[in-house]
Amino acid sequence: MRIQVNNCRLYVDVVGSGLTAEGPKMVERPVVFVLHGGPGADHSTMKPDFNPLAEVAQLVYYDHRGQGRSDPDKSDNWHLDQWADDLRGLIDTLGIETPIVLGLSFGGFVAQNYAVRHPDRLHKLILASTVARMVPQRVFEAFGQFGGDSARVAAEDFWNGPNTENTAVYMRECLPLYTRTERDSDAEQRSIWTQAVIEHFSKPGGENWTFDYREKLAAIACPTLVTAGEIDPITPIAMVKEMASCIPDAMRQLEVFADCGHGVHRDDPRAFEVMKKFITGTQDQTLSS
Repeated sequence: MRIQVNNCRLYVDVVGSGLTAEGPKMVERPVVFVLHGGPGADHSTMKPDFNPLAEVAQLVYYDHRGQGRSDPDKSDNWHLDQWADDLRGLIDTLGIETPIVLGLSFGGFVAQNYAVRHPDRLHKLILASTVARMVPQRVFEAFGQFGGDSARVAAEDFWNGPNTENTAVYMRECLPLYTRTERDSDAEQRSIWTQAVIEHFSKPGGENWTFDYREKLAAIACPTLVTAGEIDPITPIAMVKEMASCIPDAMRQLEVFADCGHGVHRDDPRAFEVMKKFITGTQDQTLSS
């Protein structure tokens, strides 16, 4: 379905019931907004992977403005403030008072923006394989470490100015290094990629290289789960730990998964058990760094 938010129709897909039966009562379940990565991808990159979370919550997947099946809109509106404001608009439109926001990779950039600009409508935050800022040289070094010279060169060429040709090379040389587990070819075929958004956001001097939430994360006042893989080339573990260190100790739970890459759930399904416990509140009193 499509929902009008901030003069843009967002494509929204809901998985799981909003109510569950507990004896003689119907009880509301937590609502988790699942923010896909990219930039330029769509929510099918997250679905059905994250559907196991529907065992404990209602999941709201959607495509960011300009991406996937949402309205394309003009490129002036392809920026993190707008994408975060769209999330707020969607939450308000659906009337969700205590939302949980889960952002993966680029979706984590949007989630951080939302957290620091809309703290009044945020119950819990999950930041998966994401960082508070992008440092190109560290990314290039990581691809060289895990994939050799060909991967490093492909990453440098792509991130220094993405275009149709070097995007194809990057997808061939670098994307397989994101995870230890082989990627699902059918899922890749199902995904919708919007090249114009990739090029706009990640061009030299683009917002992909200028955003920095480190100082602002100190204001986060809700429980925050950070998950990271030790062999992630695109959001290197040192950068994830840097982001986590900026979140107040009392609010932060950092879970690092050994021998896992970008999107730890792909390499270790136990990540979902950690997320489920966080969502249902069983770890609220044991948040740790």
